[in-house]
Amino acid sequence: MVKSILSIALFGLSAGVVKAQDTLLVQGTTPALYISHVVKKGENFYSLSRAYGVPPKEIAAANKITMDQGLQLGHQLHIPLTASNFSQKADASGTPVYHKVSEKETLYRVSVNHNKVPLDNIRQWNNFQGDGLKKDGYVIVGYLKGGGGATASTPAPAPRKEVVKNEPKEQAPPAEPVTPPATEAPRKEVKKEPEARPVTDAPETAPAPAPKPAAPVVANGDFEKLYEQQTSGGKKATTEKGPGTWFKSNAVGKYYALHNSAARGTIIKVTNPLNGKAIYAKVLDVIPQMKSNAGLIVKLSDGAMQALGTTDARFYCELSYDN
Repeated sequence: MVKSILSIALFGLSAGVVKAQDTLLVQGTTPALYISHVVKKGENFYSLSRAYGVPPKEIAAANKITMDQGLQLGHQLHIPLTASNFSQKADASGTPVYHKVSEKETLYRVSVNHNKVPLDNIRQWNNFQGDGLKKDGYVIVGYLKGGGGATASTPAPAPRKEVVKNEPKEQAPPAEPVTPPATEAPRKEVKKEPEARPVTDAPETAPAPAPKPAAPVVANGDFEKLYEQQTSGGKKATTEKGPGTWFKSNAVGKYYALHNSAARGTIIKVTNPLNGKAIYAKVLDVIPQMKSNAGLIVKLSDGAMQALGTTDARFYCELSYDN
């Protein structure tokens, strides 16, 4: 009896550990679509079931193993995409699932290979005007349904827990005082670079007034020079891929970013792989830890988003920066 109680308690602890991947890439073709997942410490059939919204027995069957066998650390699993956890409706929501475009692949072929998802839906999700695709680009082909699953369990801010402790939980705070940054007593981190940090979708009310006037008022071309200096011409650059979004800003000719691991003042190169456009943005702060920001790797000022050639609420991008 005592052994059973201990087993139940240990299961409860391990079940809450799993997190679905930040960026989901679809594998296979219709009707056997799936996502690859590498088993981590503490994960089991039931925790994966909650993260991906698919019954434990279906996960076991898709990988030709039994529930009694359990999972092996480091083993790569196939998580099936079914009607219960994968939506391809025009108004679908949740975590975007991407397909990596191969050479000479057409939008029609992407549709056929992914449950014949309507072409108009693909165009809408990816802000496409035509049917042209770029090799090695990423195309949204559907959404992993939220609610106890991937979107709720993939908070990108994990690497910077110590800096988000003062962030709001569910509502955007009033704009932080831009004139006297020193009044932000709870945010001791501002001593690194006292400049305006729009941590929410609230618009910037003034170009960040900092003791180092050259940093917040330089043009984007100067940001590119700083990026080259920080990364030694790209040799020390760290790369990152995933979904991004934007916040309102009044800055003209300058691009700003919120990021969870790059230090404030770091210049990030942001590339849109769908059209090859790239910009350089300066990191002002971390991404607020709110439900609407789950899974994001970056938030850009609206001017940067327009320069990347996208108007979608969420868009796939590639980052490069000195970390």
